[in-house]
Amino acid sequence: MTSLEGKAALVTGASRGVGRALAQALAAEGVGLGLASRTGDDLGLDGAVARPCDVRNPADLEQIVADTVERFGRLDILVANAGVGAYGPFLDLPSDHLDEMIDVNVKGTIYAVRAALPHLLESGEADLVTIASVAGLRGLPLEAVYCASKFAQVGFTSALDHELRERGVRCTNICPGGVATDFAMGRGRTPEMPELAGMMSPEDVAEVVLFALTRPRAHRVLETVFRPVTERSSG
Repeated sequence: MTSLEGKAALVTGASRGVGRALAQALAAEGVGLGLASRTGDDLGLDGAVARPCDVRNPADLEQIVADTVERFGRLDILVANAGVGAYGPFLDLPSDHLDEMIDVNVKGTIYAVRAALPHLLESGEADLVTIASVAGLRGLPLEAVYCASKFAQVGFTSALDHELRERGVRCTNICPGGVATDFAMGRGRTPEMPELAGMMSPEDVAEVVLFALTRPRAHRVLETVFRPVTERSSG
């Protein structure tokens, strides 16, 4: 197990759900943090660099990357976590929901990597982690555009692995099943859904990310898939 003490990480979508759990887990490992979120919340983590950031705006991402590197002198980890979802029959989804899923999930991931990658390459022992989904590995009912956005994330990160692994950047797709957060609430999910009770917690996802990050540098985790035992398999 490799120590993360003294490294620096940028987490997008850091203020809630999986992003919040990831930030707290990384902080506990002694990682300096850049926290990008719509709110700019620092989560009460001492020394964290927190900025309001819309991942659809490359300039926002370039600024939080610059601020993080200025604070810590380095950037070793990027966790591309920011994401949105909307579930329902394809023809019933409003156009703005379709646009947002593509813009945040796909373009937001690409823009985050573009901003962070020069510094990850300088690290020499860096990690790029994309929080994707099982929806990026198989088509699921009522999730057509969400699946499309997640397939794009998985393909993008997998392709970068071929480009970057010999340059010291490991690329990992984290593909969880259902996680009990406020994700997609009012867009196909409701607080009363019985399925939520059996879903995983954000901390479960953070634990898997830490596993990937702490593997010896001679190893790389290309993809992890994990699902609640109560979750019905489809596709």
